[in-house]
Amino acid sequence: MSRVVRLVEVSTETVSETEEEQQAPMEGLNPEHLRMLEAILFAASEPLAVKALASSLPQGADVPGLLAELQQSYEKRGVNLVCVAEKWQFRTAPDLAFLLRKEMPEQKRLSRAAIETLAIVAYHQPVTRAEIEDIRGVAVSKGTVDALMEVGWVKIRGRKRTPGRPVTYGTTEAFLVHFGLENVGHLPGTDELKAAGFLDALPPQGFDVPSPSDQMSADEDPYEGGDEVLATGSEDPMG
Repeated sequence: MSRVVRLVEVSTETVSETEEEQQAPMEGLNPEHLRMLEAILFAASEPLAVKALASSLPQGADVPGLLAELQQSYEKRGVNLVCVAEKWQFRTAPDLAFLLRKEMPEQKRLSRAAIETLAIVAYHQPVTRAEIEDIRGVAVSKGTVDALMEVGWVKIRGRKRTPGRPVTYGTTEAFLVHFGLENVGHLPGTDELKAAGFLDALPPQGFDVPSPSDQMSADEDPYEGGDEVLATGSEDPMG
């Protein structure tokens, strides 16, 4: 009987030691800084950038290391620490999302033209109206882009250094947050699009998925406003 009791005690001690090892932060990280970071992210109502987190923590705090440690710690929990739009936020674990679903009035859906235009802007940004029309093969109505701008997923980002100085379009931070993307470079590639059924197993010869960028291109200047009406005004901002 005493042997059995001893085995149970040894087993309990081993489990406790293992749990302590799992809970202990990485060597070199300040446990108090980790607690502070956790509290800041938990209370935040929106994703926070590394710079904003660093400004709220004591000077010298290893923010990237703390984020990596916290992300690993929450990896198998009900909420995960994720990076969206190059900012950090706690989110419900994807496999538990069904627990938080509510019956809501169905919102107005985007038209097929709007979805196609959004895909073109996302993958080809920076892109002008003429380039969107050239890719789609049809004219793009002002209302199509207006709808995407009203949703908050598309914005005017610059002007191209070509005759007429047409404005260029790109996606917004709200777009990245909604689709859970760290940045535009994390848009689905060829393999993911094939797996989802959006591309044929054997795409046309020479086909390639573009590599979008949220950085200003060599032939683009930042948008500084002007006479254009950005959404539902009478003037077309897609000139």
